[in-house]
Amino acid sequence: MRPLEQTAARGEVILAMPPQAPERRQKLLFLVTEDWYFWSHRLPVARAARDAGFEVVVATRVQDHGEQIRAEGFRLCPLAWRRRGDGIIGAGGALVALSALYRRERPDIVHLVALKPVLFGGIAARLAFPRGNGRPAQIAAVTGLGSRLNPASRFARLGRAGLGWALRSAVRNGRAVVQNPEDGAALARSGVAPARIVLIRGSGVDTHHFTPLPEPPGRTLTVALVARMLRSKGVPDAVAAVRRLRAEGLAIELILAGPTDPDNRDSLSEAALAALTAEPGVEWLGRVADVRMVWRRAAIAVLPSTYGEGVPKVLLEAAACGRVVVAADMPGCREAVRAGETGVLVPPHDIGSLAEALSALVRDPARRQAMGRAGRALVEREFGEAGVARQTLALYQAVLRERGAAR
Repeated sequence: MRPLEQTAARGEVILAMPPQAPERRQKLLFLVTEDWYFWSHRLPVARAARDAGFEVVVATRVQDHGEQIRAEGFRLCPLAWRRRGDGIIGAGGALVALSALYRRERPDIVHLVALKPVLFGGIAARLAFPRGNGRPAQIAAVTGLGSRLNPASRFARLGRAGLGWALRSAVRNGRAVVQNPEDGAALARSGVAPARIVLIRGSGVDTHHFTPLPEPPGRTLTVALVARMLRSKGVPDAVAAVRRLRAEGLAIELILAGPTDPDNRDSLSEAALAALTAEPGVEWLGRVADVRMVWRRAAIAVLPSTYGEGVPKVLLEAAACGRVVVAADMPGCREAVRAGETGVLVPPHDIGSLAEALSALVRDPARRQAMGRAGRALVEREFGEAGVARQTLALYQAVLRERGAAR
């Protein structure tokens, strides 16, 4: 029987209802190696999920963006891991920590961002919930798989079977998200069911922040490569192409914008970059807080990457600023560049073709400006962050419905 309350003044009897527990919000956990990568590539989706009513938790190695992540209203769970170089003991410790995190947080859905979180997060979910009860739905976001799973690559020879197993396991109660068709085909070859593979092209660009910029004035035209300073991003090739053009008398210079990456064996050292920039015509800016500063100085974006990308966000940001793009004809870059319309694709490792493409654009301002306008229109039409967030939220709801039905 419910308790009764009687008012002294009027004798009215009022039913006093027991307090109702607030409805539990669905919990979304992002598992990311580095806080800077979450901030640069997953923030729009996390904001959209928060605004849709999710409780958002971010588990990552914290270096520079911890306070910014907390200020968004997300809970932050620092992890003591790195993208590479943890060793066997470090890897074991990471799995123990992730399993404890899963049991403590009991997320409804986990968004695993890039290969290490996919591998470790998938294993940790099995360790935390060995019988399957309470195991979260999982979204495995993977990029650049086309080259990694190529039969000739060392990664493929050593780990194709293990990687395929981990990916199949991770998406059994969720989905794998790829950013380009080549990555989707690589996943299917590794045994992931095609019905579990979803194409969402890129991480999204804020087209209100990145707006068309006028071409920089001056007789010397500037080209910019924005990326981590990796050999596989084509940094040495871009330097070699610009040096060749300068030797031929063309008024051109190159800006390199981005940090070194000590956790990556492919990274150029600061000493190597100092050597590359020792002669006139090449400048290294290091990490840049607002990349629009680069596109105020540079009229052409270049990325002669020598391995498959997801969809390079730096190229989409450049295009959003009205910059023509020259990139390697590789997976991911093909998504960001419409050859002959918004930019030029050149064979990877081909310095001659890269120099020729840059030279033609330097000498034809009307063409590069028309391509820049077309690139801006492409980003608005196909790569805006709102569209990417909508697709991702729809995917969250689909896998949560499946999880609910299975339970």
